[in-house]
Amino acid sequence: MRLQDTLFLVGAARAFAASYPRTSYDPYKPVVNSKGLQDAITTENLMGNLQQLDTIAKANGGNRAFGFPGYQASVDYILSRTQNSSNFVTWTQDFPALFQFVESISFKADNQTISVVGLTYSPSTSAEGLTTPLALGVTGDAGCDSAAYADLDVADKIVLVERGLCPDGTTFAGRMKAAAAAGAAAVVIYNNVETPATGGTLTNPNPEEYVSTGLINQAEGQALAAKLTAGETVSAYFQQTQIIETRITQNVFTETVEGDPNNVIMLGAHLDSVVAGAGINDDGSGTSLIMEVKTALEKFSVKNKVRFAWWGAEENGKLGSIYYVENLNTTALDNVLAYLNFDMVSKGYFGVFDGDGSTHGLKGPPGSDVIEKLFVDDHVSKGVNVTPAVFTGGSDYKSFMDFGKPVGGLHTGTGVAQDPCYHQSCDTIDNPEPATLTINAKAAAHVLSILATKGHEIIPKTPQNATVSARGLMGREIEYTLVDGERHVGCGGEV
Repeated sequence: MRLQDTLFLVGAARAFAASYPRTSYDPYKPVVNSKGLQDAITTENLMGNLQQLDTIAKANGGNRAFGFPGYQASVDYILSRTQNSSNFVTWTQDFPALFQFVESISFKADNQTISVVGLTYSPSTSAEGLTTPLALGVTGDAGCDSAAYADLDVADKIVLVERGLCPDGTTFAGRMKAAAAAGAAAVVIYNNVETPATGGTLTNPNPEEYVSTGLINQAEGQALAAKLTAGETVSAYFQQTQIIETRITQNVFTETVEGDPNNVIMLGAHLDSVVAGAGINDDGSGTSLIMEVKTALEKFSVKNKVRFAWWGAEENGKLGSIYYVENLNTTALDNVLAYLNFDMVSKGYFGVFDGDGSTHGLKGPPGSDVIEKLFVDDHVSKGVNVTPAVFTGGSDYKSFMDFGKPVGGLHTGTGVAQDPCYHQSCDTIDNPEPATLTINAKAAAHVLSILATKGHEIIPKTPQNATVSARGLMGREIEYTLVDGERHVGCGGEV
């Protein structure tokens, strides 16, 4: 047969194959394998993505936060890397989210100005602000209980309280609500760690129970608390104006053209940063990791469909992933075989989510144990010391977990010892550890290579028995494990 005839037949075969949905693997590409996928991931490319995100932040006020220009520029970057592939289909999903911006804030004690940040979803004071005596709130575990304020004179005063974990999973709102219920006019919370206070969230607007609330650094708070404990009178002034409004933002998705659509492996990372900084570890690292795994996958064929997600407004309460999952119909949710999450993967310990619950008590839905073992075995085989990461409900796996989908992934920790730049302005290109990111990216590639070829054989399907309502599926409630040492607990941001 002549060469040109051979080429014609090959071309015709490819055209014929392209005219049908590719629900099985592509015969013209090798089936994905662990070594090949890992070898295609390089430190240079991983860090190159982070450099691009850092540049975007620098050009847009220092951040990539929801509602600010840096986030849209980040979306555009992801689209530039995904939408022109013939092997993937890329789309965006618009969704509404509450935008918050502190227009003005000031805190003074005895006429000394003290640096303060407004907590997300805090009510505003009047434009003139409040001038009252400063009162010391309840400390310790009792500070979450309004009954503990029964004998304290805090009514109509600015109340100083220390941040601390409450039974509702918050470290700000629970403390504030107890003081507010006792009549506090405003609350100033001082941090319980040494790192600078750059932000936090009250989870959602609640004007009935909330009063205007700010956050100050630990050292200044302890000094004021010492004065009040010694019986000194401290005059305080507090003013805050905060804008809270609904804005439209986006999730970004890309998925393989081929692969079984009834068995979808999802990998996700949030694309937004906090307002305080560029968010290069949190979560540029996860963003880059799944981007390079996606890019490497271009060279291979898969048996199960693979979908990558970059979530919006995670730092405002995991809003992008919540919207996505709650708006999937039952069939689409049934088709998700497993979800892998990558939120902060370049600085700290090598954490693998505790899928079987053997360390922290809370296990993931059936199949989560299988995912954990795949990650752990790969790390151990490379001499990596594994730390079991706790399910706090504080990242985008939560919605999938709530609906009974097998979950897993990697997380390197938010404690000061793991990343002192967590939610700080110093979370720039100088913050991540390239070797840590590379090890985690290759581990993700290894696990995906298995799930993309035989995930349907080792992960149980989890059909939904949930009720479909006008706004989506109603999931189940899970009591997540609370960890006081970790700062990223409860709601996709500091709570």
